[in-house]
Amino acid sequence: QVQLVDAGGGLVQAGGSLRLSCAASGRTFSTYVMGWFRQAPGKEREFVAAISRSGGNTVYADSVKGRFTISRENAKNMVYLQMNSLKPEDTAVYYCAATSSLVVVTRTPSYGYWGQGTQVTVSS
Repeated sequence: QVQLVDAGGGLVQAGGSLRLSCAASGRTFSTYVMGWFRQAPGKEREFVAAISRSGGNTVYADSVKGRFTISRENAKNMVYLQMNSLKPEDTAVYYCAATSSLVVVTRTPSYGYWGQGTQVTVSS
């Protein structure tokens, strides 16, 4: 099992940047594919980005491609989401998630472990 704690959200103006972090417990962090998801009010939770166990493969939602970067530090049990050129439509609660899948996956039900979420608000 793995426990996840999200942090780094806040209020930022459009065009600004934020860096989210996710701290994972346990000694087997490197065996999990990690992902970031977000959920805006009244909408379903949606995929944002995911990274393979080694960090060598990343996948992004089209809406964030070129603006967001996911990364991980297995030695520190950490995963990050660098968000640049933020837009008001990026406003949501962002969740870190983990899956024991062997390959990078993007479907919400594929992830069995979730952080508590961190609020990101982008003002226009």
